[in-house]
Amino acid sequence: MERKLATRDGYGAALVQLGEEHPDVVVFDADLSEATKTALFKKAFPERHFDCGIAEADMMGAAAGAAAMGMVPFVSSFAMFAAGRAFEQVRNSIGYPQLNVKIGATHGGISVGEDGASHQCCEDFALMRTIPGMVVMCPSDDVEARAAVKAAYAHKGPVYMRFGRLPVPVFHEEEKFQFQIGKGEVLTQGSDLALIATGLMTYEALQAAEELKRFGIHARVINLCTIKPLDEELVLQAARECGKVITCEEHSVIGGLGEAVCALLGERLPTPVRRIGVNDVFGCSGPGAQLLRKFGLCADHIVEVAADMVADSAR
Repeated sequence: MERKLATRDGYGAALVQLGEEHPDVVVFDADLSEATKTALFKKAFPERHFDCGIAEADMMGAAAGAAAMGMVPFVSSFAMFAAGRAFEQVRNSIGYPQLNVKIGATHGGISVGEDGASHQCCEDFALMRTIPGMVVMCPSDDVEARAAVKAAYAHKGPVYMRFGRLPVPVFHEEEKFQFQIGKGEVLTQGSDLALIATGLMTYEALQAAEELKRFGIHARVINLCTIKPLDEELVLQAARECGKVITCEEHSVIGGLGEAVCALLGERLPTPVRRIGVNDVFGCSGPGAQLLRKFGLCADHIVEVAADMVADSAR
């Protein structure tokens, strides 16, 4: 039986564990603790949880103050508000002084579903990548989400983490899984092309790789939870050995993982790349799983693009 959990659930569970182990952990939320899952931390440590109301910019300033006092604040809201509404405060109050604030942004991407275009943030990787020194992560399943939160605590400096609302398959084995900020992982070997994915698109890439075998195409699947700093050596190795790259992300094709990979390869190792993501359009309301298919964020579309890319190279 396939186990599915939303990565926001992993975020909430990891916060509780960190709270038990580290008394300097505090959590700020913007009247969304049930949705962001920080309510779990609030129940366990009510004196270390602060509800700032619907005032994300103020919340970022408060978290910056807590970090300046030696605490390790995790600050939470929907991605649209944490990265979008509060961008100036994140940039100037957290990024510029390089304060030790961890931003846990939930409800990222098209898979937010029925909340519609206003809440489907597909611009957050782009925004956060532009802030000097900001780590940007998007875990692919519950196991990786919890590992990323713990790694964020251990890292000194600002971190942005995106978590999802939609339950997704848990494919990592917790006992064997090792996580390091800035390092990707090779999930399947292959030399015909490389599928480089992040977030929920990693599982879709795995499914696509399995389907591509039927066409005699052997794809290397790489999971990049950390979008910044990029695992440059892993990307360069994949490009060198596979010759073709497809990036897969639940984010705009502008400014996210795809552009990070293209920038690297353009400078160091020119390689054919195709980017699968949201193609410079806004989302719309509907069930998350259906929207992912509508926008081509699914295994079937990855298979189509991969088969076309391999055919192109053979012509």
